Amino acid sequence: MQFITGQKLALHQLLQTETQFKLRVQVQAPFEIDISSFGIAPNDKLFHDDYMTFYNQPQTPKGEVQYQLQGNMHSFAFDLNKIDTARTSRFVICATLSNEQSQIHNIQSILVELCNQQGQVLASYLLNGSNFSQEKAVMLTEIYFKSDAWRIAAIGQGFNGGLKALVEHFGGVVEESTAAAPSTVNPSTSNTPSTIDLKKKVVLDKIQNAAPHLVDITKKSLISLEKNNLLDVKARVALVLDYSGSMHQQYIKGDVQKVLDRIMPLAVNFDDDGSFECWAFAEKSLRLSDVTLNNLENFVNTDQGGHPKWKAGARYNNEPAVLEAVIQYFTQENPSHLPVYVVFVSDGGVSESKKIKNILKNASSFPIFWQFVGIGGRNYGVLEQLDTMDGRVVDNCNFFEMSNIQSMPEAQLYDALLQEFPLWLKEAKNKNIIR
Repeated sequence: MQFITGQKLALHQLLQTETQFKLRVQVQAPFEIDISSFGIAPNDKLFHDDYMTFYNQPQTPKGEVQYQLQGNMHSFAFDLNKIDTARTSRFVICATLSNEQSQIHNIQSILVELCNQQGQVLASYLLNGSNFSQEKAVMLTEIYFKSDAWRIAAIGQGFNGGLKALVEHFGGVVEESTAAAPSTVNPSTSNTPSTIDLKKKVVLDKIQNAAPHLVDITKKSLISLEKNNLLDVKARVALVLDYSGSMHQQYIKGDVQKVLDRIMPLAVNFDDDGSFECWAFAEKSLRLSDVTLNNLENFVNTDQGGHPKWKAGARYNNEPAVLEAVIQYFTQENPSHLPVYVVFVSDGGVSESKKIKNILKNASSFPIFWQFVGIGGRNYGVLEQLDTMDGRVVDNCNFFEMSNIQSMPEAQLYDALLQEFPLWLKEAKNKNIIR
């Protein structure tokens, strides 16, 4: 089978009962490209330097992954039985340029093949240089453990900063060379801020002027946005809040307000007016006021009389009602040419799985990406099956969970929130869903 960017699949669908396989990477380029594997812990960081596998470190400590290079063919042999998922639950295969002057768009192609022990190619993923612009590194594929099963994902995400940016993205540290070459920057322009620096300054200035208590988390959001090449993205942002009875204490304790606070930096970056649409749902869908920098403070306790007075019907979950309301708003009531990034917060108790699946499948042709976040709950139902849900034009949603808003460091939270959005943007553009 031929993978497309953003596609995911359980490995057993390809390998059946086999637990040993190879990922082969063949590069066609006029310059040298290094291929490496990063062993990632459940906290989304490199577990240890020993779990970066490449030409100079050809295997992990227990032989979980072994690297070999023959000609222009890079091979990573995986033994799933040797992997301790409590230590390394993901392995990301990446390509980086050895020559700092080159760029990924100058390559001819990168072909990734999944092979069984007999060498039979079971699946492939082809990337062309035309898919990229200024990037100097790219995350190719990912082998990851989720919901008691190993899976594979075709990523195709570029990084402008090359190997250093990748290592830092995974929590590692790259030591600067003490013998670095002298700068060739023209002194007359060396102090001129870059476009990226200017964008970050604009965002921080807006936050500093209107919500100074959010400056620190905004800085962390900007790091994640830059790593994912999202600083220049224009998008509409929306938030959907679970208002069922089981969420009552999270409203009382201020956890829901903290969710709004953490979404605001993304809205300021993506949307020039620095606001986002907001819904709450229980039995019924309730459209709240747009959240702005001016009304953000204590929004949960003040908007429409404060959350105890919100009119969303009986306090039980009815996800289909709010999903349909959001879709209708962005596609019929207030459409635009911009993509929509929706953060959907729930503490579980999800039912109506068939209806939810059908709505999200039908919505996969719309310019809307759904980032579901489980917070302090259980029984997330269909939300935990989003990675394997078929029948969609593109993979238009993602899910992760946390025990509460305080349990996940902000930097890790933003990395999780933005993990799949750039993949969807690329695929949605390829399918002409967005411009």
